[in-house]
Amino acid sequence: MTIFCLTESDLRQRRSLKWRTYAPDVLPLWVAEMDAAVQPAVRRELDAALDRGDTGYPWGDDYADAYRASAAARWGVQLDPAQLRRGGDVMNAVLNILEKVTEPGDGIVITAPVYPPFWQVTSEYRRRTVAVDLTPQGRLDLDALEQAFAADDVTAFLLCSPHNPTGTVHTADELAAVASLCERHGVRLVVDEIHAWLVDPGTTFVPVLSLPEASRALVAISAGKSWNLAAFKAGLYVGGENAGDVLDHLPPLATQSTGHLGAIAHAAALRDEQAWVDQACVEIAANKQLLNDLLHALVPGARYRPEPGTYLAWVDCTELGLSNPARHFEQVGRVAFSPGANFSPAHGQYVRVNLATSPAIITHAVECIASSLRHPV
Repeated sequence: MTIFCLTESDLRQRRSLKWRTYAPDVLPLWVAEMDAAVQPAVRRELDAALDRGDTGYPWGDDYADAYRASAAARWGVQLDPAQLRRGGDVMNAVLNILEKVTEPGDGIVITAPVYPPFWQVTSEYRRRTVAVDLTPQGRLDLDALEQAFAADDVTAFLLCSPHNPTGTVHTADELAAVASLCERHGVRLVVDEIHAWLVDPGTTFVPVLSLPEASRALVAISAGKSWNLAAFKAGLYVGGENAGDVLDHLPPLATQSTGHLGAIAHAAALRDEQAWVDQACVEIAANKQLLNDLLHALVPGARYRPEPGTYLAWVDCTELGLSNPARHFEQVGRVAFSPGANFSPAHGQYVRVNLATSPAIITHAVECIASSLRHPV
């Protein structure tokens, strides 16, 4: 079974954001959509639901139960049903949590560079973004975080795990240290774990709720990213053993935005398609190495260090001498990457590359950007 084998011609039939945002001659390797077909088990469940005319409101705990089973089998985490609530997509869940655990004017810490909606959710809802840079190696800077947490008006830390865009997979020691710092300073730990299943073979993802130090932490998670189900809105709130003060008091609409078909699709993926995501991770790891090799051979000024998390590559283009690498690659190379400045104002010389696609498309993309460098504008 090869997952990432769809051709560019196949993919250009799609009507999703990834394939419709740019001009038809631009190859899109930007937003986090996979170039993969729907998993057989998900297709069967959705077809059956449509055959039944089963398009009403969601009911039951199938999705939460499927997640609990996956967490137990994959990571050894035992969750009580009372620790879960269903929700919509992950960022709306994060927003609902932050609005519950913070007050207008409070500071919310994020680690930069980071997924662009983190900046939006912490700055556009009467809160204040407190950005703490990752270390040059892409790790959490515990000293800098402690300094940020010590401010009286900082009340929450929003963490991405695994980290988007760098692909860093936080260790158990790092997460335990962060959770302890949060407790010491009265800062609520909120974690987006949507990329949890997407780690290279041989790498261990550590769910924050597996750690005793994180008993008050809150997690937003969904099967949408790992199984490419963003079209089907469904997510979960998961709280530590001592997080009932938030889970039990979320506003009613916070838990009513799950799509019925979304819950059906996500439960099917979690229950029946674990082998699919394992194979996807094998192919993504190979694509990371392919990108590294291609850049070394064709674009030696680009700096890329493969990391074990996500299907996203964080590429430093500083040495290429371009004023705006993402714009140059789109306008001259006809390849679209996510601009680094979207993840941090200090990272305008970076691009984020989506590697959940075929080796042929990755190869073509790098050849295009190499050619673009011979025709600067």
